[in-house]
Amino acid sequence: MKTSYKRILIILAIVIALVLIWYFFIRKPVAPIVLQTEKPTTGYIAQSVTATGRIEPEDTVTVGSQVSGIIKNIYADFNSQVKKGQLIAELDKSLLQATVDQYIGQLQNAQSQLIYAKNNFDRQSLLYKTDAISKSDYDAAVNSYSAAKASVSSAEAQVRSAKKNLSYADIYSPIDGVVLNRSISAGQTVAASFNTPTLFVIAKDIKKMQVQANVDEADIGAVRTDNRVAFTVDAFITDQFKGIVKDIRLHPSVSANVVTYTTIISTPNDDMKLKPGMTANIVIYTKEVDNAMLIPAKALSYEPDSALTKDYQIVGKIARKHKKAAGTAGGSGGDATAKAHALTSRSDSSGIIKQTSYVWLLKGKQIVRTRIKTGLNDNTQVEVLSGLTANDVVITGATGGVMSAAGGTAAGGSPFMPQRRGGGSGGGGRAR
Repeated sequence: MKTSYKRILIILAIVIALVLIWYFFIRKPVAPIVLQTEKPTTGYIAQSVTATGRIEPEDTVTVGSQVSGIIKNIYADFNSQVKKGQLIAELDKSLLQATVDQYIGQLQNAQSQLIYAKNNFDRQSLLYKTDAISKSDYDAAVNSYSAAKASVSSAEAQVRSAKKNLSYADIYSPIDGVVLNRSISAGQTVAASFNTPTLFVIAKDIKKMQVQANVDEADIGAVRTDNRVAFTVDAFITDQFKGIVKDIRLHPSVSANVVTYTTIISTPNDDMKLKPGMTANIVIYTKEVDNAMLIPAKALSYEPDSALTKDYQIVGKIARKHKKAAGTAGGSGGDATAKAHALTSRSDSSGIIKQTSYVWLLKGKQIVRTRIKTGLNDNTQVEVLSGLTANDVVITGATGGVMSAAGGTAAGGSPFMPQRRGGGSGGGGRAR
């Protein structure tokens, strides 16, 4: 009996020692719950649409040849600055000049025939008036004279046509601009029998460029002309370029069942950094508000934790089912609310739809649920239209608590629900 009693005492002593070791050396103290708060700020907020596009000159002209021949000389090259009316290429004129000479010879022959026919007509006319010839001889003279005049007119037209074709052997620039592309070389033969061959592509003014953006059909409804645009290109990734929406083309483009609409954005290019063909990463600002009252977007999805009741008095109804409450107008926000904010705008003079949301305010030892009207939401900040003042303290999240000591956090949970995983220092707010 004494041996058993001693064993029990030894076991109890070991257990007590282990408990004391755990309590003083191993156990992590429970971190106090600290509320994360912010006051409303005043600043800029916007809704935007992202897209990709391609840099192109505002106006380009394709220069071709109306006659066939061999390129004899080229007077402009890639990137050459050209003026309107400047000679930029020349075809071999030998065959064209020979055609002109041929038609000039035919014209001279027709003119000689006209002189002969006129003299014959004059003689036959005198003889006919004295009844020396018959009416049929006189009509034959009239016909020969008329045919000779028609032959001269036809020959003159052929000469004009041949001279015009000869003038086409000289290729002139139709505009002031820069040569973007040269498709021919000296000695190359161009054939203009069916399609006009492309010799040069000239950009009118590369100091004024345009971006052809491909905007998704889900976003095109929010885009309007004169919307402000910012974009970057891979060649100058740290530079931000600006532009204005000038046109939204109605013809859609369909690729892999994705429908996009070409949106034309005008942008200056005074520093000549933008080059045709560059890929642009575009942000189109569809709604913008200056001097707006702003709060963090995660404040819409914060809910107080039951552990806060030890130190604070919670005033207001807390949703029993967080997911359902997040999607309703009377709920505390959440993903569905954030999505609604991101896709809509307020129905006032600026076209933004007012949304009803709820936030929790810290008033001394009270946590008070407050109804507010919100406007724009960029998923980081939310515009507050009514319901708050600049001195209100908005709770955005919480840190600490029992779960925080165990690697999680109880902040952002509902006092009527089991403690849920995740949440962290964001107070349950999942900024999209």
